[in-house]
Amino acid sequence: MSKVEKTDNQFVRESIQNQFGPAVKSIEESYGMLDIVISKDTLIPVITWLKKTETLRFQFLTSLCGVHYPEQKEFEFSVVYHLHSLTQNIRIRIHIFMPESDLKVPTLTTLFAGANWMERETFEFYGIQFTGHPDLRTILNVEDMNYHPLRKQYPLVDNTRTDKDDKYFGR
Repeated sequence: MSKVEKTDNQFVRESIQNQFGPAVKSIEESYGMLDIVISKDTLIPVITWLKKTETLRFQFLTSLCGVHYPEQKEFEFSVVYHLHSLTQNIRIRIHIFMPESDLKVPTLTTLFAGANWMERETFEFYGIQFTGHPDLRTILNVEDMNYHPLRKQYPLVDNTRTDKDDKYFGR
């Protein structure tokens, strides 16, 4: 077995740009980690390539979550994937954005078994559908809940409450 040389963010940046070119919308570095924005139709090819390329080997899906940006029209929702290459000890974030009218993303359960519950949680809290998911159903909230509680569509303060007086909270 040959020893793979240590990679860094610059190597990952160049590798993914060379492999996918215009499919990569942006790559930035924040806090020592690459943030890569791609289109959702290239999600499976990009993540498959990142996982199977010998010099990268991003074989651990650390987390997957949804984000709601209501002020960004046509890009209100995002799914963020955190990948870790254990052999290279390097992490990256993959972002895909979509409008509220098209909340469908291909599932990663065929690549990472651990994506199963993370996708179910994201579906439950944001309403993002993961096409091809083997069992996309509620796991944390009551089954008859008809809204997605982590969307930023609800006021932070309930003005109908009479038991709350801001003067007691230093405001």
